[in-house]
Amino acid sequence: MTSCAWIWMYTGAFLMLAELLMPGFVVFFFGLSSATVGLIRFALGEAFTPTWQLVAFSAFSVLYLLFLRRWLKTIFTGDVETSSADFANEAVGRVGQVTAPIAPPLPGRIMLGDAEWEAVADTAIPAGANVKVVARENLTMKVEAL
Repeated sequence: MTSCAWIWMYTGAFLMLAELLMPGFVVFFFGLSSATVGLIRFALGEAFTPTWQLVAFSAFSVLYLLFLRRWLKTIFTGDVETSSADFANEAVGRVGQVTAPIAPPLPGRIMLGDAEWEAVADTAIPAGANVKVVARENLTMKVEAL
């Protein structure tokens, strides 16, 4: 029959692996607490009764969550860099070429760099004409003829 210490160890391993499927970095510490109780059970044997095992599991869970989680989270998340680049407006001001005519209110298509985008304009613009991007609305470019 499997001893109580092995059950704690298996439960701990399962919970630590389950953390890979769950966000938040919390379940890992319950697994670590379970493994700790299993190791103590191996060391003390039958003297470490089920009541004390549950008390130890609760105490280690709280301690690990309060103290160890903050420290390990800084290690695993790393540093965050902020960028001054405005990705929403990076296309504004660029020149492209109309690939499918723009006939308001229907959109057309423009080639901007090496990508083709949907485009709208206030006036009709034929295919082949050069346009300048004046705004971006999600994945649609607002253009004007050059």
